[in-house]
Amino acid sequence: MILKEYYHDTNLPIAEVDGIDFDIALKNHLLFTKIDERLVVALSEDRLIESTNYLNKLNLDADVMILDEISYERLYNKYLEAKTDREIASMKDETHEDDIDEDELSLDEFLRTSSDILTSEESAPIIKFVNALFYQAVKKKVSDIHIETREMKGEVRFRSDGILYKNADMDRKVIDLVISRIKVVSNLDISEKRLPQDGRTQVRIAGENIDVRVSVLPTFYGERVVMRILMQGDQIPPLVELGFSESMVKRFEKVLTSSHGIILVTGPTGSGKTTTLHSFLQFVATPEKNIITVEDPVEYKAANINQIQVNEKVGLTFASALRSILRQDPDTIMIGEIRDEETAQIAVRAALTGHLVFSTLHTNSAAATLTRLSDMGIEPFLISSSLLGVLAQRLVRKLCPSCKQEDETGENYLEEYNLPANTVLYKPLGCNKCGYSGYSGREALGELLIMDDGLRQLLKTTTNEIDIRKYSIAAGLKTIPMQLREILLDGETSLDEAIRIGLHESK
Repeated sequence: MILKEYYHDTNLPIAEVDGIDFDIALKNHLLFTKIDERLVVALSEDRLIESTNYLNKLNLDADVMILDEISYERLYNKYLEAKTDREIASMKDETHEDDIDEDELSLDEFLRTSSDILTSEESAPIIKFVNALFYQAVKKKVSDIHIETREMKGEVRFRSDGILYKNADMDRKVIDLVISRIKVVSNLDISEKRLPQDGRTQVRIAGENIDVRVSVLPTFYGERVVMRILMQGDQIPPLVELGFSESMVKRFEKVLTSSHGIILVTGPTGSGKTTTLHSFLQFVATPEKNIITVEDPVEYKAANINQIQVNEKVGLTFASALRSILRQDPDTIMIGEIRDEETAQIAVRAALTGHLVFSTLHTNSAAATLTRLSDMGIEPFLISSSLLGVLAQRLVRKLCPSCKQEDETGENYLEEYNLPANTVLYKPLGCNKCGYSGYSGREALGELLIMDDGLRQLLKTTTNEIDIRKYSIAAGLKTIPMQLREILLDGETSLDEAIRIGLHESK
């Protein structure tokens, strides 16, 4: 008996029932869940006939509900993930050399948009292995997948929270087949192993399209592949969720209300610059504004902005795209990176002619950014009149609160890093809650340099990084090394992590 139609709850749990085959029930779109501790059979209106036909064959004492479309899809995807987890756990023995047929690699490219990794019935071991890599990477929120060829074996590594860690070892012959499979789904030349190749693919996992940028590079022992998992527009966090302090967010908002000028975000690769820029864009985006970006690659697909992908092979560089953008009547422009003098000059010109410009630079501090712009040929008076502010940011890993332990060895270096003599430091240990990494999550640190009258006066006489930093600190700037020192003293991160991020810069 159907108790309720179109029941809505997007957080229903999976319930397995003794004596009922999990996979057959799933194939017939018959799902089991619990509501108020009662076993409930969940149905979808679209699949009602086949579901009820199978249900009638079961001798089952359970309530029946028809879920609304969203609730059913969420529960169905939970079942698919559980099914895939079991398959991955059981496929470790399926990648032996004897089981592999290289011809299978080109048979069925089901990683296209029309296929879903979780629902595929494909059984080829190499295809299953590549699918498992994508699935695990997305589930673990990995940013990059590295596949490397060594002399005697192959290795797969994942980059998570900015750090690479080993995921799997593979036989030397198997890794060649894995790389060939990746080339197939990325529309790359399988026979070309002497030259670097770049491509893209799209995988579908649990009803969601995931874009993947693929780079293949020949090395001494064979090819290596790096796959960057690109983010979706709905994953762009708002300003308050970037991880910065409340006072820093308020300063962001004040700068972002400007109608023209340049706002720069700096830091090393993997420090979250692109995420911050897109969060800024979403803050200023309104239906009345024309927002255009030039990126390499487009890492977040946003529905409310116009995004241009750099393609240097056909002459579409940051500079050439930027020149064209200025004829498109933009209000706000985002340049993925200022790499050369020409791009910097055009960005300054755009800011001076009434546009709000966002971009990134690779510098180690906010003060160094002004020096870098000067080195790129931008006159100091143009810097002072066009630049609104510079955010230098880092992402620092936080220790897992469940397993961190005192770092007695690290405490021997307190004097070297100018830390109080009685400071208790902590180090990572690793437990099942943090995936045995010893760290859990990351915290954003940022130094925000705002262009004020005092700094404009200073730029008339010097663009020296040391002088700019001294002025900024005197004006209240809290540098990244200062912030690292604070969270280290609070026991939130380890000495090794603080040194990796830049604690030594304060010595």
